[in-house]
Amino acid sequence: MNYKMIEELSLNNWPSLSTLLYDGWILRFSNGYTKRSNSIQPILYSTCELIQKIEACEKIYSANNLRTIFKITPFVKPDNLDDILKGMAYSLIDSTSVQIMNLKDMKEPTVHSVNLDEDITIEWLDHFCRLNHVEEQNKHTMKQMLSNIVTQKCFISLYHEENVIACGLGVVEREYIGIYDIVTDINFRNQGIAEQLLLNLLKWGKEIGAKYSYLAVLLNNKPALKLYSKIGYSEIYKYWYRVKE
Repeated sequence: MNYKMIEELSLNNWPSLSTLLYDGWILRFSNGYTKRSNSIQPILYSTCELIQKIEACEKIYSANNLRTIFKITPFVKPDNLDDILKGMAYSLIDSTSVQIMNLKDMKEPTVHSVNLDEDITIEWLDHFCRLNHVEEQNKHTMKQMLSNIVTQKCFISLYHEENVIACGLGVVEREYIGIYDIVTDINFRNQGIAEQLLLNLLKWGKEIGAKYSYLAVLLNNKPALKLYSKIGYSEIYKYWYRVKE
């Protein structure tokens, strides 16, 4: 499989508010909300002199009151970009595992107290921001970003009694369901809630044609790594960010 396609899917399915193409690099801007949507994705060709190009990107991000951040995957162009950035005092942060699974033999959920919305709602947004401690200033940006997803999507909420205790997002494109921002109420963690949320989300994706799933998880998030392994995910590559402070 061409794993670079996963990077394309993640660009599409966690969109930025604005995008600038610069000599094959994709520069993304979203008012500073999430590194994924405010960073440079150097996965296409590069022809300009490299140091000058990096410095030009720094000026663009600085003009937008943002740090310059590069997402470093196995597909960066040029191949030695990570070493160059390291030499320019860019710090390495947020090492991440990209994982996939085949939905053919996925388990069925046993908890069905979920609500599935194909478009973002104020209720889902409020619950997600509460559970994930999203600052009020970022709520509008997040709503704009997620409203811009053009492929099939599902905003899921899981209830305990009448209270939402977990939220997440799934996006289906090219037979893959991408899993984004799974969050569980701190008072209900380690009780299998996230697993049931995921299984319901994967079931939704499978029913509309998804055959596989992908997600990204921080390598220092041991509980999440354990959960995803239990469900059936396995790593295909790693990425990290290089950040100019």
